[in-house]
Amino acid sequence: MWPDAPLIYNLYPRSFNDTSGSGEGDLKGVIEKLDHVASLGVDAIWVGPFFISPLADGGYDIADHRTVDPRYGTLDDFDDLVREIHDRGMLVMIDQVFNHTSAEHAWFQASIDGDEEKADCYVWRDPKPDGTPPNNWISQFGMPAWTWNHRRQQYYHHQFLSCQPNLNLRNDLVKTMFRETMEFWLDRGVDGFRFDVVTAYLFDEDMPDNPPARPVVLSKVTGPNHNPYSYQDHVYDLLQGDGAAYTENMRKWAGKDIYLLGESNTGNQSVEVAQSFTREGRLDACYTTDPMQVGNDPIALMNILKALDGDWCTPWWFTSHDQPRHISRLGDGSDACARFYATLLAVLPGAAIMFQGEELALPQPTLAKAETTDPFDLLYWPDAPGREGPRVPMPWKSRKKNYGFTTGDPWLPMRWERDRCVDQQEGAEDSVLNYYRRAMAFRKEVRLNAPDKLRVDASTSAMSLRIARGGKDWMVVLNFSTTESLPVPTRSADTPVLQTGWDGRRLLPWGAAVWEGLDEEVGASCG
Repeated sequence: MWPDAPLIYNLYPRSFNDTSGSGEGDLKGVIEKLDHVASLGVDAIWVGPFFISPLADGGYDIADHRTVDPRYGTLDDFDDLVREIHDRGMLVMIDQVFNHTSAEHAWFQASIDGDEEKADCYVWRDPKPDGTPPNNWISQFGMPAWTWNHRRQQYYHHQFLSCQPNLNLRNDLVKTMFRETMEFWLDRGVDGFRFDVVTAYLFDEDMPDNPPARPVVLSKVTGPNHNPYSYQDHVYDLLQGDGAAYTENMRKWAGKDIYLLGESNTGNQSVEVAQSFTREGRLDACYTTDPMQVGNDPIALMNILKALDGDWCTPWWFTSHDQPRHISRLGDGSDACARFYATLLAVLPGAAIMFQGEELALPQPTLAKAETTDPFDLLYWPDAPGREGPRVPMPWKSRKKNYGFTTGDPWLPMRWERDRCVDQQEGAEDSVLNYYRRAMAFRKEVRLNAPDKLRVDASTSAMSLRIARGGKDWMVVLNFSTTESLPVPTRSADTPVLQTGWDGRRLLPWGAAVWEGLDEEVGASCG
């Protein structure tokens, strides 16, 4: 049974733990380290892609939606994983990539050949009279969103790489195939699904040209600002309203008790988008890139909380499998910064997502071009967005070869400081790992993530949350400054129930504290 605001741990199997010596993580490796994940008090584990894939885009280019890639193991291994997760009192979530497939997928090959059944399962269009693509749409990777196929003598649409053709999600056969895919994994015990790029599902079938981006739109586009994708206002290739309604199909296919999480990955991130995707009969939650982008801006975070206005539909997160690690991107890479964001994740209202390694304060690794495999990073090298960095494998044991991740050669180079390893932090009471455990235990016990009332105040360097929950009043104060301490007017008897960087009078840089029943003037001092 899913709680109202779950804490979800996202792991990337290829980089989590390797039991075969291949240099790539596997499902047995995940099983081997489940006690570590369980110790964090999470409600669910989101297992990243493990399906058959040529790995052109990190496994999000799927060639078979119902088979485990042999590099990760077998379906029996997956069944064992589900059982072991359930035995530890956690729930299982897996990815579902419905927007596109790999070009190597049998469905796409049949569509190229004009197979009567699958001919229209993908998005095909004739060229203009001069042979050019049907319109001016640009893919999110910055190249034209159309690729010519000489066998079919048509262009096919792709919102990402040319080897990731878009499915025609309005096609009845496609709907049937995905309903059956969800049923396949539900029958194996899965408790929830994370839907990749759910806001990119549908487009205007008349396919007019996108207009140039207005400044207000340009400011909300994610990714490098030198990506030509940002130059367009994506009003025709991303029909978010139709896409939100489409998720009603997924709810019917899954049933009411299965947790459905969507990723909003469009040019225009907003609370309104998430709210439209999470109306009754749709998704349970839909996360946007807003927290990742403005996670070090207390005023921007306050504005998000006020816009949500009690509809806590968008989970909080700061790092993912394709976003640089947040203590480097939003902070200074310090342990203090890592503890600060653990506190923030523990108190914000709504669901929360952790990514593997953030509990160890892993910084963003530096990779040379020759070490990089991610196509987006390579495309914009040396100004790469850093998608590959968070996928550098987990460091488990400080004195073991490759930090205990593998006995072979890791698929990405590992150059961690030894004090980042799990074994080094296990026995240290003041380690980031043990602080995460305390913070997430506090989150589960007190449940400030489901407030009865919330008041937020913020300045350019601080934020306070006054939370009423279960008949008790709570005060959270967060110092976002990297250099300045924040005086907090408390009595000597006022002891925080959760704190990092509190010296009894002030919050030090990257300090955060939670008090029960503190005077309101404390919160006002942050405004």
